[in-house]
Amino acid sequence: MKIEIQHRDPNQIMKLSRLGCFHQSKLSFLRSFIREFKDWKFKNELFELNEEGYGTAVYSVSQNDRTYSLVCFANTLDDSERSDRVIATKWDAAFVIHDGLPSKNDIQRLRENVPKQEVGRCSFKELALSRANRSVRIFNHVIDSLSNGKQPDKKLLTEVGYLYRTTAVYGSGKFGLADRYRIKDRPEINGPFRIEMMLVYLVRQFTFDQVNHIAHKKNPNKSVKLDLELSRQIGIGNSTGLGMAPFIINHPTLLHQWIYVREEALKQIREIKNVKKNEIEIFKKFLQLSKKNINNWNTDSEFQNIKITQLKEDIKKFEKYYLCNIIFNKEYFWNEMYQWVEKYLTHEGVEYVVSLMMEPYDNIINLLVPQMSSDEDQYFDIPTNRSTDQLKSSIEKSYPNIIKMDFSADKSNENFWYISKNKEEPRLASRFNEPGAELEQPLAIARDIKELHIRLSSYNNEELSIFLEENSDLRHVVRRCHIVEKLPYAEIQDNSIGSELMPIDMLRLKLSFFGAQKFDPRSDKWLRICMYQGAPLMHEINKSNDTWIYN
Repeated sequence: MKIEIQHRDPNQIMKLSRLGCFHQSKLSFLRSFIREFKDWKFKNELFELNEEGYGTAVYSVSQNDRTYSLVCFANTLDDSERSDRVIATKWDAAFVIHDGLPSKNDIQRLRENVPKQEVGRCSFKELALSRANRSVRIFNHVIDSLSNGKQPDKKLLTEVGYLYRTTAVYGSGKFGLADRYRIKDRPEINGPFRIEMMLVYLVRQFTFDQVNHIAHKKNPNKSVKLDLELSRQIGIGNSTGLGMAPFIINHPTLLHQWIYVREEALKQIREIKNVKKNEIEIFKKFLQLSKKNINNWNTDSEFQNIKITQLKEDIKKFEKYYLCNIIFNKEYFWNEMYQWVEKYLTHEGVEYVVSLMMEPYDNIINLLVPQMSSDEDQYFDIPTNRSTDQLKSSIEKSYPNIIKMDFSADKSNENFWYISKNKEEPRLASRFNEPGAELEQPLAIARDIKELHIRLSSYNNEELSIFLEENSDLRHVVRRCHIVEKLPYAEIQDNSIGSELMPIDMLRLKLSFFGAQKFDPRSDKWLRICMYQGAPLMHEINKSNDTWIYN
């Protein structure tokens, strides 16, 4: 008899302490991008850099009648001007994805605008923008080595993992870029964050070409090119902070799709009655390979080092007390294994194993990836003909943890979110120690849900339209309550302004779906990561497999 597994309870999974333990998986956007773009043609269209590596480059990706181009501008930058902060005004390089092949006029227009970011403006022809700084120590080491006819230190490259760190990757109307509606129906980029993943992948190729070019110009008679195997060990770094955190609050339907697809993958795998031995061997193989990545996960963050230690201990316990005693022909092997790890491992270890369980199942994962996008407009309308009693009951079902919170306590209201004046970026401040609480953004969803529940208690089964006329300040959470009825993973079941908030958990959640590795918190509000480390190079992507993330 076939068993039916239930999706995991949102009231447990959607806690930030749990979401902040998610890891990359076959569902992650970096990996699904590589799988989907295998048949695309990549070409270096322009490479005009001077001896020091400054200038312009253009790379194109094409399939059938569709072409996208990365336009790169490498700029001179004094060491004193280099900063990972979003408030910086100068960078070593700036990049934009152009829709089609850019003309000379397009390139000149972009050259005058893209490096300036806020001061400049893009057009509807541009789809994404980013900027990046060199990791100076690694960048200089690579050029010095190559120009002297030697390959750089492999251990050093692997530990750091990148030559450049990007900050934000912008799209959807920012700085004059094309609005999302212009491209959302294009099937070739219909997957989640495809344009952004394309930008980062092409930037990675530019970094290799740039160091090879500089090294050759520095010593043309002796220089060598960066070894291809070493190149694969280099990804793109990213430095990101609070600007990313509100995204998962402001896009509840998209958050649901990401989490739901992950939970659906786990459910389908747990429901497999007869697991093949080779599927278990694939799982064990990637578990072994992944331990190398964990051992290369370096950070000075005490918070993250505790998590890394937990993960290592969990894996050791898992191998010692479970894997060595497995019975290969046992029915519902994955379900039994999952129940064991949920009982004996920390959240860090559980979510790591969940990611690895997906590795043997292309047939499940590839069908689920297209579901990771969302048409948010269809959930905008509020059914105002419903009653206040129906809404109150819905809240009690969907938010049992939140309605128990006590927002009369200062610790529950410790923080507030606001938008910075200069950069229009989300920021977090202490309500009781810093000014500006009157500028608070509507991101305290738990507090507003609790307030909504309290106010509904004074209404006696009246139409919701009447309630909204008298309580228009809560319209945004009324809408969210109706979304969560249909999409149970749409809401973080935690207090986003409490004293115990760790914003880093919000960042890690989103970045795990991107496919990031080596989370390196620099505080509880920003971190560095690495993307595409181990990924196939541009000329070999059509022959690559999905195991590169563990290389």
